[in-house]
Amino acid sequence: QVQLVESGGGLVQAGGSLRLSCAASGRTFSSLSMGWFRQAPGKERELVAAISLRGGVTYYEDSVKGRFTISRDNAKNTVYLQMNSLKPEDTAAYYCAAPPKSTISTRKSEYEYWGQGTQVTVSS
Repeated sequence: QVQLVESGGGLVQAGGSLRLSCAASGRTFSSLSMGWFRQAPGKERELVAAISLRGGVTYYEDSVKGRFTISRDNAKNTVYLQMNSLKPEDTAAYYCAAPPKSTISTRKSEYEYWGQGTQVTVSS
């Protein structure tokens, strides 16, 4: 089992920045790839970014490329999502998640462990 706890969400003006953190406990964090998802009201949960177990491979959804950066610190069992140049359309609940494998997964169905989410609201 893996327990995931997100933090760092909040209200920010368009153009601003936030850094989300996800602290993991339980099963060895460094054996798992990680991902950040988001879900806006009335929309499906979508993968925003993912990172391999050593951080050497990353994935970004097209709308966040160049603005968001995913990273991880295996010594601290934490994965981060740095979000810059935020837009109102980035407003959503953001979720940290992990599939039971070390390689990146872009399929939501493969993610087995989920955090409770943290709200990000971007005002115009």
